[in-house]
Amino acid sequence: MKTITALAVSLSLITASAFAETSQEKGLGIAKAADARDTGFQDFTADMQMILKNRAGKTSTRSIRIKTLEVLGDGDKSMSLFDTPADIKGTTMLTYSHGLKPDDQWLYLPALKRVKRINSRNKSGPFMGSEFAFEDLGSQEVEKYRYNYLRDEPCGQGWTCHVIERKPAYQYSGYTRQVVWIDNKEYRPTKIEFYDRKNSKLKTLVSSGYREYAGYWRPARMQMDNHQTGKSTTLNWNNYTFKVGLRASDFNKNAIKRR
Repeated sequence: MKTITALAVSLSLITASAFAETSQEKGLGIAKAADARDTGFQDFTADMQMILKNRAGKTSTRSIRIKTLEVLGDGDKSMSLFDTPADIKGTTMLTYSHGLKPDDQWLYLPALKRVKRINSRNKSGPFMGSEFAFEDLGSQEVEKYRYNYLRDEPCGQGWTCHVIERKPAYQYSGYTRQVVWIDNKEYRPTKIEFYDRKNSKLKTLVSSGYREYAGYWRPARMQMDNHQTGKSTTLNWNNYTFKVGLRASDFNKNAIKRR
């Protein structure tokens, strides 16, 4: 009887070991679950207010129209069109996100009447003077990162979050790693800490005020704080509209000149 019991215990331990998730597998699984929750939105438009604040507390405000098209099997396409202030009105950012392949990004500068391609080596640079880098603006494709599960912990509003670490798998990133908090019910990202190439904490992005639109969750507010400069950028989102019938032809270099 002792022999049978010992054998049963040994088999159970072997089985548990064989099927135990590694922290890398669990982290990847969480990232895939978050991606799956946001698949199928097709397209959306929104209005965004960008507030830049310098170290002294002085602010400047910009209004931007956003259009995004879901691309199954590849990264999404997005367009950001500046309406104010007057000196940058008409400036437009076009992004084709990809997995491991570098994102394609173009910036239309109406004062020069030309479209400038953003070099993949310069994606860590600031977007239009904000605390968001060009690489922050593409869709967060799962393949772009290597993952590691860290822990679960309370993250405010009565939520519990999965905390995962992700390291860029693509070239020329300005980050060594990011730590991401994702709530364990609806898989909404609530906070991301960004670490620079020296592995020092560079920025923190906090997303809040989530609302559900047509089954998809979107934040009303995103604030990026730069811990090294004391500057911040806040994005206030309004007027989300999903499934408006956008097409791929709405997202090309000629289209951004006409906006």
